[in-house]
Amino acid sequence: MAPLSRRQRARAFRGAQYALLGVALLAVVLLADWERLRQAFFDVEVAKAQFPDILVTALVNTVLYTLLGFGFGLVLGLILALMRLSSVPPYRWLAVTYIEFFRGVPALLVFIALGFGVPLAFEVALDKYVTVMLALGLVGAAYMAETIRAGIRAVPKGQMEAARSLGMSHGRAMVSVIIPQAFRIVLPPLTNELILLTKDSSLVYLLGLSLGQYELANFGRDALNEHKSLTPILIAGLLYLMITLPLGHLVRRLESRTAKAS
Repeated sequence: MAPLSRRQRARAFRGAQYALLGVALLAVVLLADWERLRQAFFDVEVAKAQFPDILVTALVNTVLYTLLGFGFGLVLGLILALMRLSSVPPYRWLAVTYIEFFRGVPALLVFIALGFGVPLAFEVALDKYVTVMLALGLVGAAYMAETIRAGIRAVPKGQMEAARSLGMSHGRAMVSVIIPQAFRIVLPPLTNELILLTKDSSLVYLLGLSLGQYELANFGRDALNEHKSLTPILIAGLLYLMITLPLGHLVRRLESRTAKAS
């Protein structure tokens, strides 16, 4: 019998993978307790009880928290990126220290520090929305700063030289010429950061929110304890996907457009 060619071996291996996957799916279908799964994950009555509050309160708050954190983080990240590119050494040292610290510390600890540590240490009661904005923004800024810095460096040096030859100062050239081009380059990774902040907003539950301040994860957890069903968690997860999947599609579109432009 003649040995199989490389293409034939690849086809046989791929066919074996499909067969194995089919057997696994068939086993799940035949062995799963579908009635118990329906009661645990797809209880219609429990699902109905979540609406409309999970939309008008939890989903709205999740989006609001994310936008507050992203807006603050974007501004701070731009400042940090410019500090890292500065010719003044102390600015660079401060920016590097900040970025390395907040990239290495879990967001969970930042929420705890701002939600409980700062009020205890300084006897200052921060508004919950301010706390969320600071916690998400401080962590997000560390990542966005590096992204923006890479985008600024990716702009051809001739752009700065051309702007300076037209009589622009270095600062005016950065604001009017370099930074707008850099943001077009880094828009896809910044959108990815928005997705990450959307998921990190689930840490807001640590702050002990009132019912009107609940976001999706907190809402789902309380409903889970009330109804003893995983259906609220499933609904909360689907609503997270309603936010993140379109953003992920936008990232792919932006990356494709950037690749064509280059």
